[in-house]
Amino acid sequence: MKTGKKRVSDNLHRFMFLPATVLFFIFFIIPLCQGIGVSLTDWNGFSDEWNFIGLENFIRFFQDERAINAIKTTLVFGLVSPVLLNIFGLLLAIFFDSKTIRGTTLARTAVYMPSIISPLIMGYLWTLILSPQTGVIDEIFQHFGLSFSFDWMGDTQKALWLIIIVNVWQFAGGPMMIYLAGLQSIPADLYEAAKMDGANAFQLFRNVTWPLLYPAARINIFTNIIGSMAVFDIIMSITGGGPGYATESLSIYIYRQSFNGFAGYATAVAIIMFIIIAIPIAVSMRWMKNKEADV
Repeated sequence: MKTGKKRVSDNLHRFMFLPATVLFFIFFIIPLCQGIGVSLTDWNGFSDEWNFIGLENFIRFFQDERAINAIKTTLVFGLVSPVLLNIFGLLLAIFFDSKTIRGTTLARTAVYMPSIISPLIMGYLWTLILSPQTGVIDEIFQHFGLSFSFDWMGDTQKALWLIIIVNVWQFAGGPMMIYLAGLQSIPADLYEAAKMDGANAFQLFRNVTWPLLYPAARINIFTNIIGSMAVFDIIMSITGGGPGYATESLSIYIYRQSFNGFAGYATAVAIIMFIIIAIPIAVSMRWMKNKEADV
């Protein structure tokens, strides 16, 4: 039989989750249900008049070449950028975790600082740097007598990769700090024991470091995928979705459709975007769960 204190403790644990459940219901479930309802109408976002049109908005989306291109842009950015962020974040964390390098605190700060600046501001700064007319890079090339022009923003094949490079440069400091915290929490005794067993540097990383970094990797992977899939401001500030619609993401597409008087259609696209984001998150959660189970 449970004691009185045990019953009180169990009840307290149940009630602790009640505020979070209520907030989740109010700020997620209810808006989601309302959004699904709006997505089935032709509401323009301004008037009180609307008509029920069923799945017409969803059908229209998959028949729009511009929308399909927005999906491709979102997927390329949303899958490539997190991979690069985690690779460079981990490499920087390993480098700055070294006890033999001086000035690591200052260097960490310098790497992390760009991530706290607004992506909109950072994008405008890089636009000034990379502009073929007034950019610093073209000025440097001209100073050395080189005719090379760094006009990636006007190239439909290179513009998206330029945005990915800028995004990784700006935000690699975030994953670095999380991986660094994970590295510093690993007991030194484990490394010493592995070295005594004859493990080399690669074996140390594979069998000791990486398995113990799974919690940090899970945080980085989830947050980076969500943030990258919902990319908006850095694209708007560097290319505005151009040239043409070559770098237009789903977020920008939704924004433009909504303010052009197609709120019902924009809401339908937002629901599709939610599903697109949920798929890689679910896959990565499954993968990380299996990896942790194998450790």
